[in-house]
Amino acid sequence: MTVNLEVLLPIILYIVLIIFVIALIVLVIRLIKTLGKVDQVLDDVNQKMVKVDGLFDMIDKVTDYAASISDKVVSGITNAIHFIVGKRKKKGSRNDE
Repeated sequence: MTVNLEVLLPIILYIVLIIFVIALIVLVIRLIKTLGKVDQVLDDVNQKMVKVDGLFDMIDKVTDYAASISDKVVSGITNAIHFIVGKRKKKGSRNDE
């Protein structure tokens, strides 16, 4: 009983190839499941970012409103100071004459 290498080698090669294909199929199935989970996580993160973006928009509007109010207050105080200083200069120039 002699073993013919011309017959045995292709059989071994086919068996190794079948094992390799089965391993690739298993890896692809696991990869598809993993990608499905990653997609769900990304969707969840995207939904949370939309909510946070709305919160930041609201904070931005509030800070803009507060800045405009503070600008008006500073402008009013500045105008009052200029008005008072302007009266003193007018009184001082009238007294000098």
